[in-house]
Amino acid sequence: MSDLDEIGLGEWLTRNVTGFAGPFTIEKFAGGQSNPTYRIQAVSGAYVLRRKPFGPILPSAHAVEREHQLIAALHPTGFPVARPYGLCQNIEVISSPFYIMEMVEGRTLWDGSLPGMTPAERTAHYDAITDALAALHSVDYAAVGLGEYGKPGNYFERQVARWSKQYRASQTDDMPEVEKLIAWLPRTVPEQTRTAIVHGDFRIDNMIFAPIGPRIAAVLDWELSTLGDPLADFSYYLMSWVTEPEGRSGVKGMTGDTGIPTIEHVVERYCAATGRDGVPDLNWHFAYNLFRLTGIVQGIKKRMIDGNASSAQAAATVERLPGLAASAWGFAREAGA
Repeated sequence: MSDLDEIGLGEWLTRNVTGFAGPFTIEKFAGGQSNPTYRIQAVSGAYVLRRKPFGPILPSAHAVEREHQLIAALHPTGFPVARPYGLCQNIEVISSPFYIMEMVEGRTLWDGSLPGMTPAERTAHYDAITDALAALHSVDYAAVGLGEYGKPGNYFERQVARWSKQYRASQTDDMPEVEKLIAWLPRTVPEQTRTAIVHGDFRIDNMIFAPIGPRIAAVLDWELSTLGDPLADFSYYLMSWVTEPEGRSGVKGMTGDTGIPTIEHVVERYCAATGRDGVPDLNWHFAYNLFRLTGIVQGIKKRMIDGNASSAQAAATVERLPGLAASAWGFAREAGA
């Protein structure tokens, strides 16, 4: 039995999803701290439901409506996203807004070291990820109807202000490094030279690979997407290369004979695909990315205290908070703070 109103949901699916036929079962996916996600197995096939969390949430957080808008715009371009089937903003159906998309079958690669692959396979998988990010940043966002998807002006300036505000709204402790970052980051924001669709959480475990081979079948988890500086996404992706291997995306010290490409290879490939002649020193960007992650995890901690965290892994995630803040300030020091 799920935590959703299955009768109301079934009626909505029948009316709004072309070809839908029941009966159906619902199973909540494990993991994930943000928008609860469910697999719907019906006579007509498998679907995915993403909804906002129940209970009080921060303004602008968990915007499933924006996620649906984005994948609906990207899907016709051929960029790998799940096919969207419908958005429901009527909270009377299951007590929160939600959307339905296709269930993309394939592999989720949780460990960035890609155990069990040959060096050539590792290189091919990482090249596919880099190429997907370059393809996303090359989409003409105005032409696909996303010209109003983000605000004008400097993206990093807005994001630093936003995550400072989100951190304050969910603050539970005093962390000196975060206070220093909140003061330093706005004073040192880099100039923005390009605008693109920014995923906001682009890493290896937020995509589904084809059952065999390095092809990406779908990029997932668009809730932080907007229009902004593509270097935000690219530097966030590169965080894996400066993060210790922890069984997740970190591959620090693992490049070379393993087939995992060096950071220089990734930069060169991305720049070639996006027409750049290089990228700036990224220590500021690394500090910003970890500051933002600190804000996100602080939000999880507040929801956990309030009893609204959507995952059993929330406690383990929250334990990382002091380390994230310290690491963010470490990169800020590298950038001259």
